[in-house]
Amino acid sequence: MERLDKFLADRGAGTRSQVKLLVKSGAVTVDGRVERDSSRKVDPAKEQICLHGEPLVADSRLVVMLNKPAGFVTATEDKTEKTVMQLLPPEFQNRDLKPVGRLDKATEGLLLFTNDGDLLHRLISPKKEVPKIYYARHEGEASLADVQAFAQGLTLRDGTVCRSARLEPLGPGESLVTVCEGKYHQVRRMMASRGMTVTYLERRAEGPLTLGGLPRGEIRQLTAEEIMQLEMPE
Repeated sequence: MERLDKFLADRGAGTRSQVKLLVKSGAVTVDGRVERDSSRKVDPAKEQICLHGEPLVADSRLVVMLNKPAGFVTATEDKTEKTVMQLLPPEFQNRDLKPVGRLDKATEGLLLFTNDGDLLHRLISPKKEVPKIYYARHEGEASLADVQAFAQGLTLRDGTVCRSARLEPLGPGESLVTVCEGKYHQVRRMMASRGMTVTYLERRAEGPLTLGGLPRGEIRQLTAEEIMQLEMPE
């Protein structure tokens, strides 16, 4: 048994406060009857719980988005550094969440966590070509030759081959970079290979998701619709 508002929040229906409003509005039924008490105990294995007429299954899957601040390493544990796991609120601490890919210590922005291994693999696999958009401040100014070099795919000094990427100059010292893979410090190294040392980097989008208005250092749970979009083939 668990509280109805917790069950709904865990299914991606919204935050606890948003879920309470949904329940009060009459959008939730339990075994066919409208339920307006969000604190009611329910048994998802025995009772059918619907939101806007659609059944919600007792799925323990969870996907959350963090607007990562600088100063945290992307790891589940580290003996010397602060990790992104420390930014998860208490209700997410024991849900077996793992970071989806990596942002280095200095890089800020969109970072996903999930306890769904299949979804994690889909999002980080280069074969799936999930686009990731970064905003970069850097030395120098990107030229047409740089744009073409990114589009053709770069080979770095150590022999690392990077797939075709999109470089969009925004003006002197600013660019957007879109990559579909996640090699070690890839964006920084690609920019440096063209003589543009990155001084600030922020991931702004991954697949169909953007940071939106999520404040730096804050977390929000993805909705069922957003998770579905992540699962859809590109």
